[in-house]
Order: sequence, then structure tokens, then C-alpha cells
Amino acid sequence: MSPIADRTTEFCTRFNLRVPILLAPMAGVPAPTLSVAVADAGGLGSCGALLMRPDEIAAWAAEVRAKTNGAFQLNLWIPDPPPQRDAAHEARIRAFLGQWGPEVPAQAADATPPDFAAQCEAFLAAGPPIVSSVMGLYPPDFVARLKARGIVWFANISTVAEARAAEAAGADVIVAQGMEAGGHRGCFDAGKAERELVGLFSLLPAVVDAVKLPVVATGGIADGRGVAAALMLGASAAQIGTGFLRCPEAKLHPAHVAALATTAPEDTMLSRGFSGRAGRTIATDYVRAAAAPEAPRPAPYPIQRALTATMRSAALKDGDIQRMQAWAGQSAALARAEPAAAVLARIWQDAQALLA
Repeated sequence: MSPIADRTTEFCTRFNLRVPILLAPMAGVPAPTLSVAVADAGGLGSCGALLMRPDEIAAWAAEVRAKTNGAFQLNLWIPDPPPQRDAAHEARIRAFLGQWGPEVPAQAADATPPDFAAQCEAFLAAGPPIVSSVMGLYPPDFVARLKARGIVWFANISTVAEARAAEAAGADVIVAQGMEAGGHRGCFDAGKAERELVGLFSLLPAVVDAVKLPVVATGGIADGRGVAAALMLGASAAQIGTGFLRCPEAKLHPAHVAALATTAPEDTMLSRGFSGRAGRTIATDYVRAAAAPEAPRPAPYPIQRALTATMRSAALKDGDIQRMQAWAGQSAALARAEPAAAVLARIWQDAQALLA
């Protein structure tokens, strides 16, 4: 067998997969249907549990287990320190957002995300085969409890330094996220998200050389060419997010699905305008306006996310892509509007043909 075949076979055997392709955890795609379809087809399903309460996490895991014997991961953001509040600046943001949707209530920014510690307890109770992290590293005591239960930890990183820190903290697998990825940048330090932009072709081999753990490649991968390139650069598997968003199982808004088909790489941009954390999105009218010099700078996460909730909800109701939170990676146009099983099978078949 070739070194690539050795790596992918070992990875698939270890994690009960038939195909070395993972569904990226996406908090905006909470429905279990996409994960079930990917797992049934031999890949790894996933749940981005950032916005979920413990009972919702338990329900998600139970539903996936009831519908597939395939493997899945549960993912959480590592929370940032509590943000500094600025009432006057939040008022300016509310006024700006009022130009893009209904008036934003004065108390909107008081909304709080689910409790991280309670979510961690829900992960342990659910007992998934894999738990993953993004935006930082799990606390040592939680890592010890994962390992005591035989739960594997996949750590998402975006720099070589973060990869080394994750390995030292006890991660079992490194997920290397290139800056091409759609959705939020996984930087440990939120303030460095725009400054430390490393493309996957540079990041992946550097991380493979820096750690002794299996490495999963993610960011801008949406077809067999991307998977083959990632495996050639040393990855043991590839993780795909945007490439599955046009699948019917993703249950994405039709306007978002349609927009992905015509989004060129240069039609995406990094924005803090939706959540306060930098994320790659389609460069819509709102996103461009929020980045303009005269616009108020976004508040930190989760304040900005709470402030934009009214606009985002109205955009979904109206089917208005120009105001919608339309995350997209730079390879969005490669996504196909086909069932997830067909997408996964074609990507892996094409990759194998290129690697043969």
C-alpha cells in the first residue's frame, strides 16, 4: 500500500469509517438529517453544538444513534473571556442594524449563550465516539474525563503554534483549518483571526511536520481534487462543510442554497458583522456595508450575535440573501445540489482516481 492508503486506512479503521471524509460541525445546520446521511454513506457525521442546551444535545445524539450505526462527533466552541460592554457603542450598532431590518430592542444584547460547563457535561452523558473543539482547547480536567471514558478529542486549529499547543494538551487528532473555510475562523485568539490568515496548502504540510498526530484537512475542500490534494500533503482525512450545504439534508434556506451555486472565491469575505467573531461569508450588501469605514465596528461575541438576531430572523422570513447570515467557504461554487450520499461517494471516487 502507498503511504496515503496506509494513512487513510488506519484513520478509517480507528474511527469506524468507510471513507476518510468528515462533515464539518456547523452550528447553522443543527438538523441531524445531514449527519445521518453522511454517516450512513461511510463518513463522519457532526454536530456543532454551540447554541444548543444540554437537553438538545442529548436529543440530537439520540436521534442520530436511532437512525444510523455510523460514527459522529460533537463540537463546542471554547468560550472567550466575558466581553466588555459599551452601552453607547451598542446603541450605535442597533441604529445601524435598524437600517437593515426591524428595530433592535434595547435589551437585545443581554441575551446569553448556553452554559459551556453544562454543555460539556451533556457531551460526557451523550458519550459520542468523538468530541471536537474550536476557538481554543478544552480544560485539562475535561480532557481527563473524556479520556477516562474512551472519547477521542479532535482539536481544530488554524496555525502551527495552535497545533503544537493542542498536541501538548492531549488532543488525539488535529484538524487544520485553512483560511478558505466558510463560517467562523477557529483561531484561539479572536483578535488574530484576520492577521494570521494561512491558506490550507501552506498550513497543512507545516502542521503535519510539526505534530505526531493524525491531521485532518479542512477549508476550501469541496470536490475530489481538494481531497486528493489534502491527502497528498499529508492529511489522514478531509473535512467538508460548505460542500455539503446544497444537499437537501442540510435543510438550508433556498436563497442561501441558490447563492452558493454562483459564489466565486472572491465573492466571499471575512466579517465580524454577524456574530462579533470573524467568519467567512458571502459578500452580501449587509456584509459590505458592515465593513465600510463609516459603519460602527462590530461588538464582541456574543453581543454582536445577539444584536443581529432580529435582522437575521427577518432575512430568513423574507428570503433576503442580502441580509442573511450566509456563511460560505471559498470553494462554495463546487457544492452540488444532490443527496449527501451521492456527493460523498462522487468526491471520494474522484479523489481515488486522481491518487491511483
